[in-house]
Amino acid sequence: MMDRMRTLLLGTAFCLTAMAGWAQSQTNPVVVELFTSQGCSSCPAADALLAELGGREDVIPLALHVDYWDYIGWEDAFADPRFTKRQKGYARAGGWKMIYTPQIIINGEHDVVGNRPMKVADGILHEAQEQAQVSLDIRREGDALHIAVTPMAPVKPCDIHLVRYVDGAEVDILRGENAGRSLTYTHIVRGWDVVGQWDGQGTYEATVPVTGSDPIVVLVQGKRYGSIVAAARLR
Repeated sequence: MMDRMRTLLLGTAFCLTAMAGWAQSQTNPVVVELFTSQGCSSCPAADALLAELGGREDVIPLALHVDYWDYIGWEDAFADPRFTKRQKGYARAGGWKMIYTPQIIINGEHDVVGNRPMKVADGILHEAQEQAQVSLDIRREGDALHIAVTPMAPVKPCDIHLVRYVDGAEVDILRGENAGRSLTYTHIVRGWDVVGQWDGQGTYEATVPVTGSDPIVVLVQGKRYGSIVAAARLR
């Protein structure tokens, strides 16, 4: 059964176009945000699923480690209160009464339990079939990242997010619900900043500073935790 689920998850891949140093979002890469914690015993299966999604070019997986599990005896070194705040923001926007782990948010819209592969696969497929509303181009030159956003349909005002993540790390868990386990984490978000606002009218262009070799993700997302209308990545 798990092999069939993996096949379904991996079977709908599309190619993400990259030309002349530009990463383009015309193929609508789907953004999968996993809210997870090293202290949560239900999370390892979701963490493994996110790792599998990393093999797809049509999906941008992001692991956001939250801090509200730290009290049970194991402090997640990747946790950031900003990610807890982001998860709570999604809950307010969606009218959800609670937050939990492992929770996956697909393209800023769909709430899925993170260790249910079939539900995740359905959400990704649904979003992959949506018509592109925005063209997003990003290009790096040294320590400068050039961003260009152009509407292809009417779009509401959006924020421009810059995300940096670490490809992977192995952690020995000594306490808490996962005590005694050595777990591998991938796509670990270590930086998240709003670098611009776009009114949805005309082309938005900006240059922002970047350093280091970690992968770069740019998201164009509706304000107040709205839908993600475009995404691009440089690795």
